[in-house]
Amino acid sequence: MKAIVYTHYGAPEVLRLQDVPKPTPRDNEVLVKVHATTATIGDVRMRSFIVPRAMWLGARLYLGLFQPRRKILGMELAGEVEAVGRAVTRFKPGDAVFGSTFAANFGGYAEYKCLPEDGALALKPANLTYEEAAAVPGAGMTALRILRKAQIQPGQKVLIYGASGAVGTNAVQLARNHFGAEVTAVCSTANLEWVEALGADRVIDYTREDFTARAGEYDVIFDAVGKLPAAQRHKAQKMTRCYLDVHRDSSGGGERRDDLLLLKTLIEVGKLKPVIDRCYPLEQAVEAHRYVQAGHKKGNVVLSVAPAAGAVRA
Repeated sequence: MKAIVYTHYGAPEVLRLQDVPKPTPRDNEVLVKVHATTATIGDVRMRSFIVPRAMWLGARLYLGLFQPRRKILGMELAGEVEAVGRAVTRFKPGDAVFGSTFAANFGGYAEYKCLPEDGALALKPANLTYEEAAAVPGAGMTALRILRKAQIQPGQKVLIYGASGAVGTNAVQLARNHFGAEVTAVCSTANLEWVEALGADRVIDYTREDFTARAGEYDVIFDAVGKLPAAQRHKAQKMTRCYLDVHRDSSGGGERRDDLLLLKTLIEVGKLKPVIDRCYPLEQAVEAHRYVQAGHKKGNVVLSVAPAAGAVRA
């Protein structure tokens, strides 16, 4: 099978399209024919090994001291079940599925991937294409997991900083449509209109206004990109009972199948929709990584592995 492989850390050009052995599912696994995956900032950091100094040693031990331990990136996917292990009962060949590969050594940048049936894997929402579905698990479950920590009550005021990113676009919709909060979204000028269309009650252009200078207080402030400048961060922490940061607060609880099923339900009833900026074919993974690393993407960047009918194209 074809896969994008990297054997050492570095620039996007370390990614290579290669032939690798097709996996065989174990008794408790399903073999997914991958239709789409994503290029995320997490993939970029693993490929380049650009991480905060405080995280360097731990990341190196996890990812590989001298070379990548897991040579195929891709934290999420959507596709079709091709085969199942003899103990599998939840899925059958032909099922359209989507899920996270985070707990299965990544591997979405390939034509096939084996995943445990009891992992973060579920039937694909009927109203999404494979490309759209692939963009849901990682950022969607991250936003849900972090917002839950705030114990948001209906009517409370929530501010999302970095509202146009992958986690931010999910956070805006979940805070408004699932938790029932009043949402203020902070993003750049170019993104104001469409972020407001996601359901934000108010939008703030951070290039023109410092939200921490406002007199109003928020019950929750969520930095969904982890880029709030230190001075603003200190002010923000004093403005709210609960300050959340995507890097600090994304851990805890892991990626749960129940969370993925909740996102699926919200999608199917029209309360959540993934935002896709661009879609590249798998063989253009280098270009996709360049674009993500530039830091200006809106929502998600998708890699189309095996395009299906109705697939989204750039």
